[in-house]
Amino acid sequence: MTIEQFSVIRGPQQAEHAAKAGSAPVDLGAMPEWSLADLYPAPGAPEFERDFATAAAEAKRIKAAYQGRLVEIGRDGAALAEAVRAYEQLADLMGRLGSYAGLLYTADQSDPARSKFYGDTSERLTNISNDLIFFELELNRIEDDVLAEALKHPALARYKPWFDDLRKEKPHQLDERLEQLFHEKSQTSRGAWDRLFNETMSGLRFPVEGEPQPLALEPTLNLLSNPDEGRRRAGAEALAAVFKDNLRLFTLITNTLAKDKEISDRWRGFKDVSDARHLANRVEAPVVDALVAAVRASYPRLSHRYYRMKARWLGKDRLAHWDRNAPLPEKPERIVPWSEAREIVLTAYNGFAPEMAGIARRFFDGGWIDAPVRPGKSPGAFAHPTVPSAHPYVLLNYQGKSRDVMTLAHELGHGVHQVLAAPQGPLLSQTPLTLAETASVFGEMLTFRALLAEAADPRERKALMAGKVEDMLNTVVRQIAFYSFERKVHEGRRKGELTPDQLNALWLEVQAESLGPGIDLKPGYEVFWAYIPHFIHSPFYVYAYAFGDCLVNSLYALYEEAHPGFVAKYFDMLKAGGSKHHSELLAPFGLDATQPEFWQKGLHVIGRMIDELEAMETSA
Repeated sequence: MTIEQFSVIRGPQQAEHAAKAGSAPVDLGAMPEWSLADLYPAPGAPEFERDFATAAAEAKRIKAAYQGRLVEIGRDGAALAEAVRAYEQLADLMGRLGSYAGLLYTADQSDPARSKFYGDTSERLTNISNDLIFFELELNRIEDDVLAEALKHPALARYKPWFDDLRKEKPHQLDERLEQLFHEKSQTSRGAWDRLFNETMSGLRFPVEGEPQPLALEPTLNLLSNPDEGRRRAGAEALAAVFKDNLRLFTLITNTLAKDKEISDRWRGFKDVSDARHLANRVEAPVVDALVAAVRASYPRLSHRYYRMKARWLGKDRLAHWDRNAPLPEKPERIVPWSEAREIVLTAYNGFAPEMAGIARRFFDGGWIDAPVRPGKSPGAFAHPTVPSAHPYVLLNYQGKSRDVMTLAHELGHGVHQVLAAPQGPLLSQTPLTLAETASVFGEMLTFRALLAEAADPRERKALMAGKVEDMLNTVVRQIAFYSFERKVHEGRRKGELTPDQLNALWLEVQAESLGPGIDLKPGYEVFWAYIPHFIHSPFYVYAYAFGDCLVNSLYALYEEAHPGFVAKYFDMLKAGGSKHHSELLAPFGLDATQPEFWQKGLHVIGRMIDELEAMETSA
């Protein structure tokens, strides 16, 4: 894994969870800060420089040994397997170097030394990987029948899924010199704009009325779920004011990256703005189209219905946008200390499978989690797999709300998935984004169901149910609205630059459609598109959340129905990593994502929970 791939994993996670947490100015107990010593002792340590020298030398050796010869070598399965193994081992080493620099940087993006180290490491890895551009291009020049014969060799056969994926890339690959140019220029094009966005967001401070000093992004977003409406409104108004002050910059970043993508898509022969993402996700466009159509058709019976009901709970005709994630008035949310959050999640995981809890426990015991909020730290949450020869790391901004507990469950789900898939090796362990959310959302569901089973007080049960419905709406409805917004932005950018007013209008259009008449989008909300890092780091990632949530809803229904061998099948799915297509992974469960009924089944789970909340309201 290269350093460029690090941001693809990191970015979307922080956006998903940044709007879920709540402020908690209390003692949460001792919280862990990760140790990166399992990767390297320190920036510039002898071990780090040794591995960089090894990687550079090995890349040159592979180039000297194989460039211009892979088509010929492809006739010998054993020789081709030897070449692929060398390439894979180098990918692991380079991924370790990039992961270390990336993780160090996210822990404090305001530190100039860390920023420089991250930038220098990225540049050095790019220079090394230039020697390897030929490798996959030449593999795709091997004739299909020749490769099929070579893949009969036992040593090469395990890589067949990787070769199958390479073949899908073939129509969109350029010649080696152009690929090298795109690769090198990424440092001063997309990579540079990504970094500008990150460091700008980390450096912004929001003067919130009533606060003694300006807040960073994360605690300001947390105010949107504060029990006090005045605090929610103050947080929303501070966000709007600062985003407006920086809107020219965010508009420039958005326009530049959309144009950068259009250039790449055009040269590579992608027709639709999201085709490249579908290919990377190994999912067919009609499957995504069916998902989007199903979710958009469900807006009235899901989000529209729920937010009208929540407005009544809060004694309002309509909810201001800053009230969307407000806690229910009947049950003020308590603060959950870190040690209790740990036990809640581990207990829920253990109830499903002790093996799952055992893997998750390693994150706590091994120094693999960074939990506290700190100045300069990347906002939100993510689980980064690093490389198979090491282990994943989890970043949180834990502040003690129940949604923070769910975030912990979510990220540990990713971590468990990454640990289980690691034996597949660097080329096969990385799961497509559409399936990467499976274990994380399933982990959330296990934790929610465990808490719900213990809730004896009807008010507590209602609060838990409402919180889960809101999380599911954020994961399904909100993410599909994000996808619709991105499509409008990228399609519009193909016709010319978009002004801030145009971007604001597109944002309000999709938000009004998805949230419905129960939400009053007050002045200032039109600029909230500016902080979503999905749009910057990995365009069109967002539908993967809806895909994963609907998939997990269907899977969990089977689990509750005692589907034969469910736990073993579930672990087999996670262990497969990226070695199988989604159709192969779902087949043992009798599920088929190409069928509209699949998506309706997942959405129906959300609808039933809203039905139950409505019944509570009627009986109250």
